[in-house]
Amino acid sequence: MAAPGENLKIDAARLWDSLMEMAKIGPGIAGGNNRQTLTDDDARGRALFQSWCEAAGMTMGVDEMGTMFARREGTDADALPVYVGSHLDTQPTGGKYDGVLGVLGGLEIVRSLNDLGIRTRHPIVVTNWTNEEGTRYAPAMLASGVFAGVHAQDWAYDRVDADGKRFGDELERIGWKGDEKVGARKMHAFFELHIEQGPILEAEDRQIGVVTHGQGLWWLQVTLTGKESHTGSTPMDMRVNAGLGMARITELVHTVAMENQPGAVGAIGQANVYPNSRNVIPGKAVFTIDIRSPEQAKLDAMKARLETEVPKIAADLGLGIEIEPVGHFDPVTFDPGCVAAVRAAAERLGYSHMDIISGAGHDACWINRVAPTAMVMCPCVDGLSHNEAEEISPEWATAGANVLFHAVVETAEIVE
Repeated sequence: MAAPGENLKIDAARLWDSLMEMAKIGPGIAGGNNRQTLTDDDARGRALFQSWCEAAGMTMGVDEMGTMFARREGTDADALPVYVGSHLDTQPTGGKYDGVLGVLGGLEIVRSLNDLGIRTRHPIVVTNWTNEEGTRYAPAMLASGVFAGVHAQDWAYDRVDADGKRFGDELERIGWKGDEKVGARKMHAFFELHIEQGPILEAEDRQIGVVTHGQGLWWLQVTLTGKESHTGSTPMDMRVNAGLGMARITELVHTVAMENQPGAVGAIGQANVYPNSRNVIPGKAVFTIDIRSPEQAKLDAMKARLETEVPKIAADLGLGIEIEPVGHFDPVTFDPGCVAAVRAAAERLGYSHMDIISGAGHDACWINRVAPTAMVMCPCVDGLSHNEAEEISPEWATAGANVLFHAVVETAEIVE
């Protein structure tokens, strides 16, 4: 297939304006966004995205998980579409670019093709996956997981948030439960543009990350049960302190990750103690262990060790314990052909680039199971993400979107 000419570029100003316009929906309190999945702000963001897609001449499909698929027709009615996209939902204290750059970068591809009067043989479909973040409803990448056959749809519908609201009920409430069967679509390929969410590209002074692999992950939710009692009047040797158990397990997680260097990370990111009062020893602690590695053997070994040693810590302190896996995916190797298209695009456009392993989970990690898939990454300032201070430069956004543009259009095949 013919490669696009190096003068083929997106409209950088229009992409940036779109990012800033979407950021007005669900503003955070410190310059970022709080547009959590299946909230009213999520619905408003979806409506804006739909209006932009329809203005660009695309038709919108929505599946039963609420995932949005905006289609630009190709010249060959029988050719499978090239899909491109990411997610519009954010963390409670999220940034303006995580996920959103990938969705609006996909939209910008279509807008630019329209401007240039270019047709492709394969249709191009811009996608907004539901509940990528997994903060309100665990696990992350929920809709893409159902699409790829990893999760059952009924199981996904029954996920509940901290207020006990069901995913399926909230999807219907905001009006974005579609009628299309999940996973029925067949893909020629899938590409996802994303900010790195780490410091490597900026530190190496590279404009583009060519993502070859993704780390595997386990989320283990731990519930420790002790005894609530007064912090001042309960003797130290008579306490059953769930908070102390969580502290010791936090230290263990760090130790296990450090002993598996290089190529392993671990932490406790979500944690709650009850009753969470200044003068009450916690009688209950609920928290999630997050361990990751691009190496299957290391990931398996870390999980096995934690499942052995965490209960011992609880037993030593007289605590009851439950451990429940609430998120998992194996390490990912992205499609060599799609990865090569990304690398060739960066070289053709003259951008500095390097191969990189994704430290975070993305919808592409699940879609890789059902279609040839690759990712493009651009730097973010200080590697900061999942934070309202998350920032990228317009130049980084433009470089990432241009590489995405070339990789997608080459795969979709320009019609001369």
